[in-house]
Amino acid sequence: MNSEPKLSETAIAQRRVNRYDRMEWAGAFGDLGTLIPFVVAYIGVIHLDPLGVLFAFGMSMLVSGLYYRTPFPVQPMKAIGAVASIQAMQAAAITPGAVFVAATVSGLVWLVLGLTGLVARIAKFVPGTVVIGIVLGLGLGFMLQSIKMMESDWLVAIVGVSGTVLLMGNRKIPAMFVLLAFGAVVGGFEHPELLTRIANASISFKLPSLAAMDITWNQFFVGTVLLALPQIPLTLGNAIVAIKDENNRLFPDSPVTERGVAVSTGIMNILSGAVGGVPMCHGAGGMAGHMAFGAKTGGSVVILGFILLALALFFSNSVDVLFQLFPSAVLGVILFLTGIQLAASSNPIPSGRGERVITLVCAALCIWNVAAGFVVGVVLHQLNRRGWLKL
Repeated sequence: MNSEPKLSETAIAQRRVNRYDRMEWAGAFGDLGTLIPFVVAYIGVIHLDPLGVLFAFGMSMLVSGLYYRTPFPVQPMKAIGAVASIQAMQAAAITPGAVFVAATVSGLVWLVLGLTGLVARIAKFVPGTVVIGIVLGLGLGFMLQSIKMMESDWLVAIVGVSGTVLLMGNRKIPAMFVLLAFGAVVGGFEHPELLTRIANASISFKLPSLAAMDITWNQFFVGTVLLALPQIPLTLGNAIVAIKDENNRLFPDSPVTERGVAVSTGIMNILSGAVGGVPMCHGAGGMAGHMAFGAKTGGSVVILGFILLALALFFSNSVDVLFQLFPSAVLGVILFLTGIQLAASSNPIPSGRGERVITLVCAALCIWNVAAGFVVGVVLHQLNRRGWLKL
């Protein structure tokens, strides 16, 4: 059975058009809760050049929003980001060159899987119970992580959550604008020196340069074996299968395929590795983040991409200061509401006891590690299907 969605000529002609109204602008910032912490870690811990990192994100978001025309996200690959940051703090094994290799290798893997059509065949072995478990687990995982971030200042977090919830759905006063303004005020009050540094920031136009000029064999090994390969199951589950299902359920007029998403992932990672960026994917949580704050079209992703490109090309020398301005508690609020949106939007848990248990086990494991939840969920499904699992 062919799972590739088909569009009639009429449907193609009537596909959604990007909007750029205030709600799309508000929704553009709905994924900052995951974007900023990882970007800050890459820049502050591994010492990547902000120019290459933000340029790659900006270009990828711009193209993604214009091509897909839904809030189709671009996010850092979380497993690679987490491993790279932790290992870089504990040892000197993770270097910028290793990160560039990880992006390039990831891009080549997904480009090949997409162009050959293998990704669609592999995706057929991923049951609906596992997809539901991944989305539910990601939502709960985001909420748990956000609580840790909000622990840094519970008063700021409570005020931020309360005000944002009251304004959610208000088209005259977008909640995200108020939350970001609140975060900037709190950050400026707690760290006035950051405001001074931002005010003194100079405009300096720079273009990214090729990053893969001095890669060593050790960097190639670390980037491939330690960073890129362990990420593949997570990307397949969350950033290929889950985002495809999420997009097609929410936007049936603009369907996507596993093959197309894999090719898209491959192209943007090869670009990222070339210009000094980091491994990226189309994580399902990003779509929930954009939509939680009002986005309905790809305009939100285009807007965020344009902003990141402007920061990269003109303000890359001081962008890390701007990101530091927003308190961790405020970023936690964004991530918390994104988690709620993602968990609540997942399909209903199956009614059958066996399938229900598999979904919940998958979700529980995905809170800890999406790759583990994905693999265990698929194995349990196959065992249950053959009657070997008594649940």
